[in-house]
Amino acid sequence: MATTVSQSTESDQGGETQPPSQPGLAGLTQISARARLLAGLGGVALVTLVSWAMWGAEMSFPADWGKFVGGYIDDAVSWATREGAWLFDGIKIVVLKFLVWLEHTFIWIPWPGILAAVGAIAWKTQGWRLAAFAIAAMGLIGLVGLWPSAMETLALIVTAVTLSIAIAVPIGILAARSDLADTISRPILDGMQTMPAFVYLVPAIMFFSLGNVPAVFATLIYAVPPAIRLTNLGIRQVSAETVEAARSFGTTPTQLLLKVQIPMAIPTIMAGINQTTMMALAMVVVASMVGAGGLGEDVLRALGRQRPGDAVIGGMAIVFMAIIIDRITQSLAKGRQEAIRGAEG
Repeated sequence: MATTVSQSTESDQGGETQPPSQPGLAGLTQISARARLLAGLGGVALVTLVSWAMWGAEMSFPADWGKFVGGYIDDAVSWATREGAWLFDGIKIVVLKFLVWLEHTFIWIPWPGILAAVGAIAWKTQGWRLAAFAIAAMGLIGLVGLWPSAMETLALIVTAVTLSIAIAVPIGILAARSDLADTISRPILDGMQTMPAFVYLVPAIMFFSLGNVPAVFATLIYAVPPAIRLTNLGIRQVSAETVEAARSFGTTPTQLLLKVQIPMAIPTIMAGINQTTMMALAMVVVASMVGAGGLGEDVLRALGRQRPGDAVIGGMAIVFMAIIIDRITQSLAKGRQEAIRGAEG
């Protein structure tokens, strides 16, 4: 007996007291989760049965607000179109002049010059393989008779992407520097990215009639969200140590933004521009439905006349342009990223 007591005393003094195990807690949690699931299913079944018994299987909602809301939106759009005609007309004139000048410039330059320029840019950014592909692809576009349409599409894309960058970068900077602006812009950008592309044609037609200008703005609305998101992300991803080091040298907020944050965020911003450009090219055929010319119009006309061969040729021309632009913009972003890593190393 003494030996037993001494052993128990030594074990109590030498080791920690182990808490009693509670094997029932996990079971209680599982039972609670199952009970909640069964209760939820039972509630759904009860509501369904009561509704079916009282109003039938094809019961309708107690009210229809669609006509009221639609009429209100129609009145608001009509008022904005009427009162803001001076603003929309001014924007239309400026954008149309720039677009027409750009299109005429691309067509005025002889095609060997365009091929040489594209090849030189591709060689500089990624190497001779991309340069050879770019020259061959653009040459094939010309050989199938789509060179003027390709230049018109290129002018449309350059205009839309330029406006997208001019809008996206300031908004992205604002969202990066203000959590409130980021919170407000996030659901708006989600809606812009999930809304069907055809919906963007409606406000463009309402405010800018038909032609290339509404096509530019429909493309802009569709393509601008990635540039805003990635500008915001790139600035927010600049390390806190880098920002603190810059502030310790007495930089002002403007100097910190322009000389530290934006230069280090350039790779991410370029990725956003890349995505914006690809989405703008994806809108080419849709934009042709409101009067935009270019390769999209060729594809749409071929489909309307039931000429699948012409439609495939026009589609392949769009694909070739998309590949070339995608590879060039990706190489620019990659080169900037490697330069930043080299400077940090």
